[in-house]
Amino acid sequence: MNLTPYEYQTVLRNDLCTFIYRCFVHLNPQTPYAHNWHIELIASYLDACRRGEITRLIITVPPRSMKSICASVAFPAWILGHDPSLEIMCASYGQDLSEKLAQDCLSVVNSDWYKETFPTRLSSKRQPVSDFKTDQQGHRLATSVGGAVTGRGADFIIIDDPLKPEEAISDTLRQRANDWLDGTVRSRLNDKKTGCIIMIMQRLHLDDPVGHVLDQEEWTVLNLPAIAERDERYEIDTIWGRRQFIRKEGAALHPAREPVDVLMKLKSELGEYNFAGQYQQSPVPRGGGMVKEAWLQFAEPYEWPQKFDQVIQSWDTASKETELSDYSVCTTWGIYQKKRFLIDVERKRLGYPELKRAIVEQATLHKPNVILIEDKASGTPLIQDLRRDGLSNIKGVIPNGDKVMRMNAQTAQFEGGFVVLPTKAHWLDAFVTELTSFPKGKHDDQVDSTSQALGWIQTDGDEPAIIQYYRELVEKKLGILPLR
Repeated sequence: MNLTPYEYQTVLRNDLCTFIYRCFVHLNPQTPYAHNWHIELIASYLDACRRGEITRLIITVPPRSMKSICASVAFPAWILGHDPSLEIMCASYGQDLSEKLAQDCLSVVNSDWYKETFPTRLSSKRQPVSDFKTDQQGHRLATSVGGAVTGRGADFIIIDDPLKPEEAISDTLRQRANDWLDGTVRSRLNDKKTGCIIMIMQRLHLDDPVGHVLDQEEWTVLNLPAIAERDERYEIDTIWGRRQFIRKEGAALHPAREPVDVLMKLKSELGEYNFAGQYQQSPVPRGGGMVKEAWLQFAEPYEWPQKFDQVIQSWDTASKETELSDYSVCTTWGIYQKKRFLIDVERKRLGYPELKRAIVEQATLHKPNVILIEDKASGTPLIQDLRRDGLSNIKGVIPNGDKVMRMNAQTAQFEGGFVVLPTKAHWLDAFVTELTSFPKGKHDDQVDSTSQALGWIQTDGDEPAIIQYYRELVEKKLGILPLR
Protein backbone atom coordinates (compact mmCIF):
# COMPACT_ATOMS: atom_id res chain seq x y z
CA MET A 1 0.00 0.00 0.00
CA ASN A 2 1.50 3.33 -1.08
CA LEU A 3 0.64 6.21 1.26
CA THR A 4 1.43 9.87 0.99
CA PRO A 5 3.46 11.37 3.87
CA TYR A 6 0.28 12.97 5.22
CA GLU A 7 -1.63 9.69 5.04
CA TYR A 8 1.21 7.84 6.73
CA GLN A 9 1.29 10.36 9.58
CA THR A 10 -2.46 9.91 9.95
CA VAL A 11 -1.96 6.16 10.25
CA LEU A 12 0.82 6.63 12.82
CA ARG A 13 -1.49 8.82 14.91
CA ASN A 14 -4.37 6.37 14.78
CA ASP A 15 -2.86 2.88 14.62
CA LEU A 16 -0.66 1.87 17.54
CA CYS A 17 0.57 -1.24 15.72
CA THR A 18 2.00 0.88 12.89
CA PHE A 19 3.49 3.24 15.46
CA ILE A 20 5.19 0.29 17.21
CA TYR A 21 6.71 -0.76 13.87
CA ARG A 22 8.01 2.79 13.31
CA CYS A 23 9.55 2.85 16.79
CA PHE A 24 11.27 -0.48 16.17
CA VAL A 25 12.80 0.75 12.92
CA HIS A 26 13.90 3.98 14.60
CA LEU A 27 15.61 2.13 17.48
CA ASN A 28 16.95 -0.82 15.46
CA PRO A 29 17.81 0.49 11.98
CA GLN A 30 20.07 -2.48 11.19
CA THR A 31 17.59 -5.18 12.30
CA PRO A 32 14.81 -6.38 9.98
CA TYR A 33 11.36 -6.05 11.53
CA ALA A 34 9.51 -9.39 11.71
CA HIS A 35 5.84 -8.58 12.02
CA ASN A 36 3.46 -11.02 13.67
CA TRP A 37 -0.22 -11.05 14.59
CA HIS A 38 0.50 -11.06 18.33
CA ILE A 39 1.91 -7.52 18.05
CA GLU A 40 -1.39 -6.35 16.56
CA LEU A 41 -3.21 -8.08 19.40
CA ILE A 42 -1.04 -6.48 22.10
CA ALA A 43 -1.46 -3.08 20.42
CA SER A 44 -5.24 -3.52 20.41
CA TYR A 45 -5.35 -4.22 24.16
CA LEU A 46 -3.02 -1.31 24.94
CA ASP A 47 -5.11 1.07 22.86
CA ALA A 48 -8.21 -0.08 24.75
CA CYS A 49 -6.39 1.11 27.89
CA ARG A 50 -5.74 4.51 26.33
CA ARG A 51 -9.43 4.83 25.52
CA GLY A 52 -10.39 3.95 29.08
CA GLU A 53 -12.07 0.67 28.16
CA ILE A 54 -9.60 -1.36 30.26
CA THR A 55 -8.17 -0.11 33.55
CA ARG A 56 -6.42 -3.30 34.74
CA LEU A 57 -4.51 -5.23 32.08
CA ILE A 58 -2.13 -8.18 32.32
CA ILE A 59 -0.22 -9.36 29.24
CA THR A 60 1.85 -12.53 29.64
CA VAL A 61 4.19 -13.36 26.77
CA PRO A 62 7.44 -15.30 26.24
CA PRO A 63 10.83 -13.56 26.25
CA ARG A 64 11.89 -11.67 23.12
CA SER A 65 8.33 -11.01 21.97
CA MET A 66 8.76 -7.19 21.64
CA LYS A 67 6.79 -6.64 24.82
CA SER A 68 9.03 -3.82 26.11
CA ILE A 69 9.05 -1.90 22.84
CA CYS A 70 5.25 -2.26 22.71
CA ALA A 71 4.40 -1.40 26.32
CA SER A 72 7.30 0.63 27.75
CA VAL A 73 8.61 2.51 24.71
CA ALA A 74 6.01 2.96 21.98
CA PHE A 75 2.87 3.08 24.13
CA PRO A 76 4.03 5.88 26.51
CA ALA A 77 5.23 7.94 23.54
CA TRP A 78 1.91 7.35 21.76
CA ILE A 79 -0.11 8.31 24.86
CA LEU A 80 1.84 11.55 25.25
CA GLY A 81 1.39 12.21 21.55
CA HIS A 82 -2.39 12.14 22.01
CA ASP A 83 -2.41 13.96 25.35
CA PRO A 84 0.86 15.61 26.47
CA SER A 85 -0.63 16.43 29.89
CA LEU A 86 -0.88 12.79 30.96
CA GLU A 87 1.39 11.40 33.69
CA ILE A 88 2.95 7.97 33.13
CA MET A 89 4.96 5.85 35.53
CA CYS A 90 7.00 2.93 34.13
CA ALA A 91 8.65 0.37 36.40
CA SER A 92 10.89 -2.65 35.85
CA TYR A 93 12.87 -4.94 38.14
CA GLY A 94 15.96 -2.71 38.07
CA GLN A 95 16.67 0.98 37.63
CA ASP A 96 19.21 0.31 34.86
CA LEU A 97 16.58 -1.45 32.73
CA SER A 98 14.00 1.23 33.52
CA GLU A 99 16.37 3.98 32.42
CA LYS A 100 17.30 2.10 29.22
CA LEU A 101 13.62 1.89 28.28
CA ALA A 102 13.17 5.56 29.20
CA GLN A 103 16.12 6.49 26.95
CA ASP A 104 14.52 4.61 24.06
CA CYS A 105 11.19 6.33 24.62
CA LEU A 106 12.85 9.73 24.84
CA SER A 107 14.69 9.02 21.59
CA VAL A 108 11.35 8.37 19.90
CA VAL A 109 9.74 11.55 21.28
CA ASN A 110 12.76 13.62 20.19
CA SER A 111 12.78 12.23 16.65
CA ASP A 112 11.81 14.34 13.64
CA TRP A 113 9.20 11.85 12.45
CA TYR A 114 7.48 11.90 15.87
CA LYS A 115 7.40 15.70 15.88
CA GLU A 116 5.91 15.64 12.38
CA THR A 117 3.23 13.21 13.57
CA PHE A 118 2.26 14.74 16.93
CA PRO A 119 2.22 18.32 18.27
CA THR A 120 3.67 17.15 21.61
CA ARG A 121 6.89 18.86 22.62
CA LEU A 122 9.25 18.28 25.53
CA SER A 123 9.81 20.86 28.23
CA SER A 124 12.67 23.25 27.51
CA LYS A 125 13.98 22.81 31.06
CA ARG A 126 16.93 20.52 31.65
CA GLN A 127 15.60 17.19 32.88
CA PRO A 128 16.85 13.65 33.57
CA VAL A 129 16.17 10.85 31.10
CA SER A 130 14.40 8.90 33.84
CA ASP A 131 11.84 11.67 34.35
CA PHE A 132 11.31 13.63 31.17
CA LYS A 133 8.40 16.06 30.91
CA THR A 134 6.37 17.68 28.15
CA ASP A 135 5.63 21.39 27.88
CA GLN A 136 2.08 20.54 29.02
CA GLN A 137 3.36 19.12 32.35
CA GLY A 138 2.88 15.52 31.33
CA HIS A 139 5.74 13.15 32.06
CA ARG A 140 7.19 9.64 31.83
CA LEU A 141 8.79 8.61 35.11
CA ALA A 142 11.10 5.58 35.16
CA THR A 143 11.47 3.73 38.44
CA SER A 144 12.29 0.28 39.72
CA VAL A 145 10.24 -2.22 41.68
CA GLY A 146 10.69 -1.19 45.29
CA GLY A 147 11.83 2.29 44.26
CA ALA A 148 10.57 5.35 46.09
CA VAL A 149 7.90 7.36 44.27
CA THR A 150 6.70 9.46 47.19
CA GLY A 151 4.74 12.48 46.07
CA ARG A 152 4.39 11.28 42.48
CA GLY A 153 1.15 10.33 40.79
CA ALA A 154 0.23 8.80 37.44
CA ASP A 155 -2.67 8.31 35.08
CA PHE A 156 -0.99 5.22 33.64
CA ILE A 157 1.29 2.83 35.53
CA ILE A 158 3.15 0.35 33.32
CA ILE A 159 4.97 -2.50 35.06
CA ASP A 160 7.31 -4.31 32.68
CA ASP A 161 9.14 -7.38 34.04
CA PRO A 162 8.85 -6.69 37.79
CA LEU A 163 10.96 -9.78 38.57
CA LYS A 164 14.10 -11.32 37.11
CA PRO A 165 13.72 -15.06 36.39
CA GLU A 166 16.44 -15.89 38.90
CA GLU A 167 14.67 -13.81 41.57
CA ALA A 168 11.39 -15.71 41.27
CA ILE A 169 12.63 -18.63 43.37
CA SER A 170 13.28 -16.30 46.31
CA ASP A 171 10.28 -15.92 48.62
CA THR A 172 11.79 -12.69 49.93
CA LEU A 173 12.25 -11.05 46.52
CA ARG A 174 8.83 -12.16 45.28
CA GLN A 175 7.24 -10.81 48.45
CA ARG A 176 9.11 -7.53 48.04
CA ALA A 177 7.67 -7.10 44.54
CA ASN A 178 4.17 -8.06 45.68
CA ASP A 179 4.34 -5.72 48.70
CA TRP A 180 5.43 -2.89 46.41
CA LEU A 181 2.41 -3.55 44.20
CA ASP A 182 0.07 -3.54 47.19
CA GLY A 183 1.55 -0.70 49.19
CA THR A 184 2.89 1.68 46.54
CA VAL A 185 1.53 1.18 43.04
CA ARG A 186 -2.20 1.36 43.68
CA SER A 187 -1.83 4.48 45.80
CA ARG A 188 0.03 6.33 43.03
CA LEU A 189 -2.94 6.53 40.64
CA ASN A 190 -4.21 10.07 40.23
CA ASP A 191 -7.75 8.73 39.88
CA LYS A 192 -8.34 5.38 41.56
CA LYS A 193 -11.46 4.81 39.46
CA THR A 194 -10.22 5.64 35.96
CA GLY A 195 -6.45 5.28 36.39
CA CYS A 196 -4.90 2.40 34.46
CA ILE A 197 -2.37 -0.22 35.57
CA ILE A 198 -0.72 -2.44 32.96
CA MET A 199 1.50 -5.38 33.83
CA ILE A 200 3.44 -7.16 31.08
CA MET A 201 5.80 -10.02 31.86
CA GLN A 202 6.65 -13.68 31.50
CA ARG A 203 5.22 -15.91 34.23
CA LEU A 204 7.85 -17.08 36.71
CA HIS A 205 6.03 -18.52 39.72
CA LEU A 206 2.52 -19.24 40.95
CA ASP A 207 2.91 -16.35 43.41
CA ASP A 208 4.67 -13.92 41.07
CA PRO A 209 3.10 -10.44 40.71
CA VAL A 210 0.57 -11.72 38.16
CA GLY A 211 -0.52 -14.59 40.36
CA HIS A 212 -0.57 -12.26 43.35
CA VAL A 213 -2.90 -9.63 41.88
CA LEU A 214 -5.19 -12.18 40.24
CA ASP A 215 -5.84 -13.67 43.68
CA GLN A 216 -7.15 -10.29 44.82
CA GLU A 217 -9.27 -8.88 41.99
CA GLU A 218 -10.28 -9.31 38.37
CA TRP A 219 -7.96 -8.10 35.63
CA THR A 220 -8.25 -8.31 31.87
CA VAL A 221 -5.68 -10.95 30.87
CA LEU A 222 -4.08 -11.51 27.48
CA ASN A 223 -2.17 -14.78 27.79
CA LEU A 224 0.09 -15.77 24.89
CA PRO A 225 2.01 -19.05 25.38
CA ALA A 226 4.90 -19.79 23.04
CA ILE A 227 3.14 -22.99 21.91
CA ALA A 228 -0.65 -22.97 21.83
CA GLU A 229 -2.12 -25.46 24.29
CA ARG A 230 -5.56 -25.25 22.68
CA ASP A 231 -7.13 -23.63 19.62
CA GLU A 232 -7.12 -19.83 20.00
CA ARG A 233 -9.32 -17.26 18.29
CA TYR A 234 -9.13 -13.47 18.63
CA GLU A 235 -11.06 -10.64 17.00
CA ILE A 236 -10.01 -7.00 17.16
CA ASP A 237 -11.12 -3.74 15.54
CA THR A 238 -8.43 -1.77 13.70
CA ILE A 239 -8.39 1.29 11.44
CA TRP A 240 -8.27 -1.22 8.58
CA GLY A 241 -11.43 -2.97 9.74
CA ARG A 242 -12.18 -6.01 11.87
CA ARG A 243 -9.33 -8.51 12.10
CA GLN A 244 -9.48 -12.14 13.17
CA PHE A 245 -6.56 -14.28 14.28
CA ILE A 246 -6.72 -18.05 14.70
CA ARG A 247 -3.95 -20.19 16.16
CA LYS A 248 -4.27 -23.96 16.26
CA GLU A 249 -3.21 -26.08 19.19
CA GLY A 250 0.50 -26.87 18.96
CA ALA A 251 1.33 -23.82 16.79
CA ALA A 252 4.16 -21.46 17.72
CA LEU A 253 3.39 -17.87 18.68
CA HIS A 254 5.88 -16.41 16.19
CA PRO A 255 7.02 -19.23 13.90
CA ALA A 256 9.16 -16.96 11.70
CA ARG A 257 11.39 -16.21 14.72
CA GLU A 258 10.93 -19.24 16.95
CA PRO A 259 9.37 -22.26 15.26
CA VAL A 260 8.22 -25.23 17.32
CA ASP A 261 11.45 -27.19 16.85
CA VAL A 262 13.49 -24.26 18.21
CA LEU A 263 11.09 -23.94 21.15
CA MET A 264 11.35 -27.65 21.92
CA LYS A 265 15.14 -27.35 21.97
CA LEU A 266 14.79 -24.42 24.36
CA LYS A 267 12.51 -26.55 26.51
CA SER A 268 15.14 -29.28 26.78
CA GLU A 269 17.78 -26.69 27.69
CA LEU A 270 15.69 -24.76 30.22
CA GLY A 271 13.89 -27.73 31.73
CA GLU A 272 10.17 -28.33 32.16
CA TYR A 273 9.78 -25.98 35.14
CA ASN A 274 11.37 -22.88 33.59
CA PHE A 275 9.83 -23.44 30.15
CA ALA A 276 6.34 -23.90 31.62
CA GLY A 277 6.49 -20.48 33.25
CA GLN A 278 8.59 -18.29 30.98
CA TYR A 279 7.40 -19.65 27.64
CA GLN A 280 4.03 -21.27 28.31
CA GLN A 281 2.85 -18.77 30.95
CA SER A 282 1.82 -21.69 33.13
CA PRO A 283 4.08 -21.72 36.21
CA VAL A 284 4.09 -24.73 38.49
CA PRO A 285 5.17 -24.81 42.12
CA ARG A 286 8.87 -25.54 42.48
CA GLY A 287 9.26 -28.54 44.76
CA GLY A 288 5.70 -29.63 44.20
CA GLY A 289 2.13 -28.90 45.21
CA MET A 290 0.14 -31.65 46.90
CA VAL A 291 2.78 -34.19 45.84
CA LYS A 292 6.27 -32.91 46.65
CA GLU A 293 9.07 -33.32 44.14
CA ALA A 294 11.33 -34.62 46.90
CA TRP A 295 8.98 -37.57 47.47
CA LEU A 296 9.41 -38.96 43.96
CA GLN A 297 11.43 -42.15 43.64
CA PHE A 298 13.24 -43.00 40.39
CA ALA A 299 14.96 -46.19 39.28
CA GLU A 300 16.41 -47.54 36.05
CA PRO A 301 13.94 -50.02 34.48
CA TYR A 302 16.64 -52.72 34.47
CA GLU A 303 16.58 -52.47 38.27
CA TRP A 304 12.86 -53.18 38.38
CA PRO A 305 11.44 -56.65 39.17
CA GLN A 306 11.61 -59.14 36.30
CA LYS A 307 8.00 -60.05 36.95
CA PHE A 308 5.27 -58.08 38.75
CA ASP A 309 2.73 -59.55 41.13
CA GLN A 310 0.10 -57.93 38.91
CA VAL A 311 -0.23 -55.22 36.27
CA ILE A 312 -3.11 -52.75 36.25
CA GLN A 313 -4.18 -50.02 33.86
CA SER A 314 -6.13 -46.96 34.92
CA TRP A 315 -8.05 -44.87 32.37
CA ASP A 316 -9.21 -41.29 32.81
CA THR A 317 -11.51 -40.51 29.91
CA ALA A 318 -13.35 -37.39 28.74
CA SER A 319 -16.43 -37.37 30.95
CA LYS A 320 -18.96 -35.93 28.52
CA GLU A 321 -19.58 -36.28 24.83
CA THR A 322 -19.08 -32.52 24.46
CA GLU A 323 -15.64 -32.86 26.06
CA LEU A 324 -14.17 -35.48 23.76
CA SER A 325 -11.52 -32.97 22.76
CA ASP A 326 -10.13 -33.32 26.31
CA TYR A 327 -7.27 -35.72 26.97
CA SER A 328 -7.86 -39.36 27.75
CA VAL A 329 -5.06 -40.91 29.80
CA CYS A 330 -3.99 -44.45 30.57
CA THR A 331 -1.38 -45.10 33.25
CA THR A 332 0.01 -48.66 33.45
CA TRP A 333 1.32 -49.85 36.81
CA GLY A 334 3.26 -52.88 37.93
CA ILE A 335 2.79 -54.00 41.53
CA TYR A 336 5.57 -55.84 43.32
CA GLN A 337 5.25 -56.32 47.06
CA LYS A 338 4.81 -52.80 48.52
CA LYS A 339 6.01 -50.93 45.43
CA ARG A 340 4.02 -49.49 42.53
CA PHE A 341 6.07 -49.01 39.34
CA LEU A 342 4.76 -46.63 36.66
CA ILE A 343 5.40 -48.59 33.47
CA ASP A 344 3.81 -46.37 30.82
CA VAL A 345 1.61 -43.32 30.22
CA GLU A 346 -0.59 -42.90 27.15
CA ARG A 347 -2.18 -39.45 26.75
CA LYS A 348 -4.19 -38.46 23.69
CA ARG A 349 -7.29 -36.61 22.59
CA LEU A 350 -9.62 -39.31 21.37
CA GLY A 351 -13.18 -39.59 20.12
CA TYR A 352 -15.29 -42.53 21.30
CA PRO A 353 -14.34 -45.08 18.58
CA GLU A 354 -10.63 -44.17 18.81
CA LEU A 355 -10.81 -44.39 22.61
CA LYS A 356 -12.19 -47.93 22.47
CA ARG A 357 -9.43 -48.96 20.08
CA ALA A 358 -6.77 -47.34 22.29
CA ILE A 359 -7.98 -49.26 25.35
CA VAL A 360 -7.75 -52.54 23.44
CA GLU A 361 -4.29 -51.61 22.08
CA GLN A 362 -2.93 -50.73 25.54
CA ALA A 363 -4.39 -53.94 26.98
CA THR A 364 -2.73 -55.96 24.21
CA LEU A 365 0.57 -54.18 24.75
CA HIS A 366 0.86 -54.55 28.53
CA LYS A 367 -1.51 -57.49 29.30
CA PRO A 368 -2.91 -56.04 32.54
CA ASN A 369 -4.70 -58.12 35.14
CA VAL A 370 -7.21 -55.30 35.67
CA ILE A 371 -8.31 -52.31 33.58
CA LEU A 372 -9.88 -49.52 35.67
CA ILE A 373 -12.39 -47.14 34.10
CA GLU A 374 -14.49 -44.65 36.00
CA ASP A 375 -18.07 -45.95 35.98
CA LYS A 376 -19.65 -42.56 35.44
CA ALA A 377 -21.02 -40.48 32.53
CA SER A 378 -19.44 -41.67 29.26
CA GLY A 379 -17.43 -44.31 31.13
CA THR A 380 -20.52 -46.44 31.85
CA PRO A 381 -21.44 -47.27 28.21
CA LEU A 382 -17.71 -47.58 27.44
CA ILE A 383 -17.35 -50.30 30.09
CA GLN A 384 -20.42 -52.12 28.73
CA ASP A 385 -19.17 -51.97 25.14
CA LEU A 386 -15.70 -53.25 26.04
CA ARG A 387 -17.11 -56.15 28.04
CA ARG A 388 -19.34 -57.09 25.13
CA ASP A 389 -16.26 -56.99 22.91
CA GLY A 390 -14.54 -59.55 25.13
CA LEU A 391 -12.44 -57.53 27.61
CA SER A 392 -13.45 -59.38 30.77
CA ASN A 393 -10.87 -57.74 33.04
CA ILE A 394 -12.57 -54.31 32.90
CA LYS A 395 -13.50 -52.98 36.33
CA GLY A 396 -15.77 -49.99 36.82
CA VAL A 397 -14.68 -47.60 39.54
CA ILE A 398 -17.14 -45.37 41.39
CA PRO A 399 -15.31 -42.15 42.39
CA ASN A 400 -15.52 -41.09 46.02
CA GLY A 401 -15.19 -37.35 46.65
CA ASP A 402 -13.75 -34.73 44.30
CA LYS A 403 -10.44 -35.16 42.48
CA VAL A 404 -8.47 -33.12 45.04
CA MET A 405 -9.73 -35.30 47.89
CA ARG A 406 -9.00 -38.47 45.91
CA MET A 407 -5.41 -37.43 45.22
CA ASN A 408 -4.90 -36.21 48.77
CA ALA A 409 -5.79 -39.69 50.00
CA GLN A 410 -2.88 -41.13 47.98
CA THR A 411 -0.12 -38.68 48.91
CA ALA A 412 1.16 -40.99 51.65
CA GLN A 413 2.06 -43.55 49.00
CA PHE A 414 4.40 -40.99 47.40
CA GLU A 415 5.73 -39.73 50.74
CA GLY A 416 6.36 -43.28 51.90
CA GLY A 417 8.40 -44.14 48.80
CA PHE A 418 5.93 -46.74 47.49
CA VAL A 419 5.67 -45.14 44.01
CA VAL A 420 8.59 -45.62 41.60
CA LEU A 421 9.04 -43.82 38.28
CA PRO A 422 11.47 -44.63 35.47
CA THR A 423 14.55 -42.43 35.12
CA LYS A 424 13.78 -41.83 31.44
CA ALA A 425 10.62 -41.89 29.32
CA HIS A 426 9.27 -39.61 26.61
CA TRP A 427 6.22 -38.88 28.80
CA LEU A 428 8.09 -38.44 32.11
CA ASP A 429 8.58 -34.64 32.17
CA ALA A 430 4.93 -33.91 31.40
CA PHE A 431 3.77 -36.44 33.98
CA VAL A 432 6.00 -35.08 36.78
CA THR A 433 5.08 -31.48 35.97
CA GLU A 434 1.36 -32.19 36.14
CA LEU A 435 1.70 -34.34 39.25
CA THR A 436 3.78 -31.83 41.24
CA SER A 437 1.71 -28.80 40.17
CA PHE A 438 -1.65 -30.34 41.11
CA PRO A 439 -4.12 -28.90 42.06
CA LYS A 440 -2.91 -25.56 40.62
CA GLY A 441 -1.67 -26.79 37.25
CA LYS A 442 -3.49 -26.42 33.93
CA HIS A 443 -4.20 -30.13 33.50
CA ASP A 444 -5.15 -32.95 35.86
CA ASP A 445 -6.03 -35.93 33.64
CA GLN A 446 -2.80 -37.81 34.44
CA VAL A 447 -3.34 -37.07 38.13
CA ASP A 448 -6.90 -38.45 37.96
CA SER A 449 -5.66 -41.65 36.32
CA THR A 450 -2.92 -41.97 38.96
CA SER A 451 -5.15 -41.41 41.99
CA GLN A 452 -7.65 -43.91 40.60
CA ALA A 453 -4.91 -46.53 40.19
CA LEU A 454 -3.29 -45.96 43.58
CA GLY A 455 -6.65 -45.87 45.30
CA TRP A 456 -7.62 -49.23 43.83
CA ILE A 457 -4.22 -50.75 44.69
CA GLN A 458 -4.52 -49.53 48.26
CA THR A 459 -8.01 -50.96 48.67
CA ASP A 460 -7.88 -54.12 46.56
CA GLY A 461 -4.19 -54.80 46.09
CA ASP A 462 -2.12 -54.73 49.27
CA GLU A 463 -4.05 -52.87 51.92
CA PRO A 464 -2.06 -54.37 54.84
CA ALA A 465 1.18 -52.75 53.59
CA ILE A 466 -0.37 -49.29 53.50
CA ILE A 467 -2.11 -49.78 56.83
CA GLN A 468 1.23 -50.80 58.33
CA TYR A 469 2.84 -47.64 56.91
CA TYR A 470 0.09 -45.43 58.30
CA ARG A 471 0.32 -47.12 61.70
CA GLU A 472 4.09 -46.62 61.87
CA LEU A 473 3.67 -42.98 60.77
CA VAL A 474 1.07 -42.30 63.47
CA GLU A 475 3.09 -44.10 66.14
CA LYS A 476 6.17 -42.08 65.25
CA LYS A 477 4.30 -38.78 65.47
CA LEU A 478 2.69 -39.77 68.79
CA GLY A 479 5.92 -41.12 70.21
CA ILE A 480 4.48 -44.61 70.71
CA LEU A 481 6.96 -47.45 70.76
CA PRO A 482 5.94 -50.20 68.32
CA LEU A 483 4.93 -53.52 69.81
CA ARG A 484 7.31 -56.40 69.23
